[in-house]
Amino acid sequence: MNEMFTRAIVRLPAENFADGLTTVDFGIPDFGKTILQHRMYCDALRQCGLALTELEADAEHPDSTFVEDVAILTEHGAILTLPGAESRAGEVRNIKNTLSDFYSDMAQITTPGTLDGGDICEAGNHFIIGISLRTNEAGARQLAEWLSGRGYSSDFVDIRSVNGILHLKSGIAYIGDNRMVVIDSLADHPALKNFELVRTLPDEDYAANCIRVNDHVLIASGFPKLKATLEDLGYSTIELDMSEYQKMDGGLSCLSLRF
Repeated sequence: MNEMFTRAIVRLPAENFADGLTTVDFGIPDFGKTILQHRMYCDALRQCGLALTELEADAEHPDSTFVEDVAILTEHGAILTLPGAESRAGEVRNIKNTLSDFYSDMAQITTPGTLDGGDICEAGNHFIIGISLRTNEAGARQLAEWLSGRGYSSDFVDIRSVNGILHLKSGIAYIGDNRMVVIDSLADHPALKNFELVRTLPDEDYAANCIRVNDHVLIASGFPKLKATLEDLGYSTIELDMSEYQKMDGGLSCLSLRF
């Protein structure tokens, strides 16, 4: 059975969103479009049946609309991360009070570990943990130990030599039904051998960051081949324009904590 979500936490982009971290050169985000795309994203989550906790913009942390990076949420507790970029540390402190309304069991990744939520792919009772330029081995081991204590298994995938992706979930997405959307450069990794793989074509790799939310799969607009493949498999898709977030290394999964 696929996990059913009932809630999500989102944070509005701040006016200085364009001052955040990025590894790509796709231009400067248009703030008006950024806000509009965020609103459409929130509307899609509501369409999928989720009640939203909408946090105010945080101009001290221009990357803070990417709330997924600051916590890992499970049925059996939550763990706060320690982002690999020092400028994002304050985002963790800011989300803690919000999460305490929903979780009594809350742990924390500690130094020397670093960990970004964008490197963590949950697939039922199994987690795939990416080791990246933002998530180091110490952080990955801390998370794996914490998960093991709550009955979850995990595997590591080192993406530091994979071109074109910042986080693991830039290249894979679990969509339920034992299926994993994956870019070609990760498709042969042993950690994915037990999944049915839905491969993206090279010109649609950005679309690999899609999210299954109850009865729908949210997918970035402009990638018709993957959309058609998902619909042929029986999924109902919702397309969302993510152009402004793509300029800041962001994707669909980054913009919410779903639980």
